[in-house]
Amino acid sequence: MRTSIYPGSFDPITYGHIDIIDRASKITDKLIVAVLNNDEKKSLFTMEERIEMIKDAVKDYKNVEVESFGGLLVDYVKEKGANIIIRGLRAVTDFEYELQLAQTNRELYKDIDTIFMLTNLQYSYLSSSIVKQVASYKGDISKFVTPFVAKKLGQKYGNIV
Repeated sequence: MRTSIYPGSFDPITYGHIDIIDRASKITDKLIVAVLNNDEKKSLFTMEERIEMIKDAVKDYKNVEVESFGGLLVDYVKEKGANIIIRGLRAVTDFEYELQLAQTNRELYKDIDTIFMLTNLQYSYLSSSIVKQVASYKGDISKFVTPFVAKKLGQKYGNIV
């Protein structure tokens, strides 16, 4: 059984993330969406809220699981018996950073391979940060996130959608 890990903060999950999950779920037996618990990064949503939103977004995928992790990604990958990391790329600027991470992970754990997936062109501009900014000004985010995530953002910013 081939297990892959798609790590990220997912604060919140967007249609761009879901696009990567959809495509990655088709090339692996099991895909774990691994939500990073990073105390140094200020998140809008709690870990529990992020997991809830992701689980709602992936509920129809039979081979996708959602978990949280902390520490080194390579340690989590080993713990899960996985050897593939999935990363989404929006632009060339993402590649340089992601390449460094992939090479470092490979140096730390020789059995890890990273698969880079290009984000669907319609989501190439989209990031969680942009979604939060638009939502904070009561903008229409329905093209960026699921209705459930839009509702949660509305609650955070006091503008129920």
